[in-house]
Amino acid sequence: MPKPTDVQILRSELQYIPVETRVPLKFGTETLTGVVCARVSLKVQLRDGTEATGWGETPLSVQWVWPSGVSYSLRFERIQAFCDLLQTAFCKTDAFGHALELGQDFISTELPQLLEDFNQGQEHPMPWLAALVCTSPFDIALHDAYGMANGLPIYNLYTEDFLNRDLAAYLEPVPGIADFSGQYPADYLISEMPEVLPAWHLVGGLDLLDDSELTGDEPDDGYPVLLEDWIERDGLNCLKIKLRGNDAAWDYGRLVRVGEIATRMDVDWLTTDFNCTVTEPDYVNRILDQLMTQHPEVYGKILYVEQPFPYELEKYNTNVRSVSARKPLFLDESAHDWQHVRLGWELGWTGVALKTCKTQTGALLSLCWAKAHGMTLMVQDLTNPMLAQVPHVLLAAKAGTIMGVETNAMQFYPEASNKEAKVHPGLYKRSHGVVNLSTLYGPGFGYRLEDM
Repeated sequence: MPKPTDVQILRSELQYIPVETRVPLKFGTETLTGVVCARVSLKVQLRDGTEATGWGETPLSVQWVWPSGVSYSLRFERIQAFCDLLQTAFCKTDAFGHALELGQDFISTELPQLLEDFNQGQEHPMPWLAALVCTSPFDIALHDAYGMANGLPIYNLYTEDFLNRDLAAYLEPVPGIADFSGQYPADYLISEMPEVLPAWHLVGGLDLLDDSELTGDEPDDGYPVLLEDWIERDGLNCLKIKLRGNDAAWDYGRLVRVGEIATRMDVDWLTTDFNCTVTEPDYVNRILDQLMTQHPEVYGKILYVEQPFPYELEKYNTNVRSVSARKPLFLDESAHDWQHVRLGWELGWTGVALKTCKTQTGALLSLCWAKAHGMTLMVQDLTNPMLAQVPHVLLAAKAGTIMGVETNAMQFYPEASNKEAKVHPGLYKRSHGVVNLSTLYGPGFGYRLEDM
């Protein structure tokens, strides 16, 4: 039976906010020096005609969503054009429903055809991951608007009382392991939201580690430039290390150097991120085995390994059990949706790195499938500034991750979030190694825009 809490999408507005990095961010084969954030406001109405507006924002991180030798300008123009197309396409439906239902209906039926038509005749077709990132600010805004319309925090609304369909309508379990009949996302979420989360700091491929690397050209803006200074200032206890994936000697040396700093400064946890550049499991295995033999303390600090292999799981179909036997192995770029998570599970991946930039809807469904099949969760950053930070950390708080949340916008463009930081200071500056979520309350995602 239709619920009075159902909403219908009315219209949306889209704006682009450019942000420049204070230092370059190197990951894989690409370097990021700036990003454009897509910010969406979306208006909905309840069945009784009551209207409400929600907000969503996502960095259009071209280098991450569309790694390619094609020029940045061409890729960005195509991504922006697809966002412009979505402003109309996302609002075409006249259906009423829960935000999760409306979002998944669009992602599973409308979006694939929209992308196919958009790529028709193009020499360089835009990938599905880019289409998801373009869709995410609209989908996030829809979830926020649903919460605003019903006057409650959105994470209170993923229950049977508000949803018209259970998880079995969306997810197919592995027989004998899980059953989604009569289950809802709330069944897989943390009931009590923690007030603080451990914060992971990103050590980019160009980041300076200590005084020996200073050249005199570093920014003098009051923020640290050396890893050692970041650790001391923010009380960091978790470091995510970006590696090349095609230069084993460099990768090994980088791990050793960061690991030695971590040991000296009492940092407990490390993770390695190869950004899809590795083609054979032996590449990762040799590095891990060498670390275990020559630097066992550094090896012991590695909590998990993130996405070494190309994200096209269907194309490469790599058995990764030899890696996951050494360390937990997390899907990131490959975890487009729960179907990809299932394929990863079959190939031996043991964890999933969720991202709100692949849509709030998709993140929730992937979370449920992964948890039901014994996979561990993490929530990774897309260097989220401004409003994008809020749904990002909330997902981590409600998902129950292996260890906190990655958050690094304060490293690369800290001034971009000054307005939001006045209301949520603990979200935009790490202190004692954590971010603080205590200021997030109220309907929707708890942005509290009226206080900004």
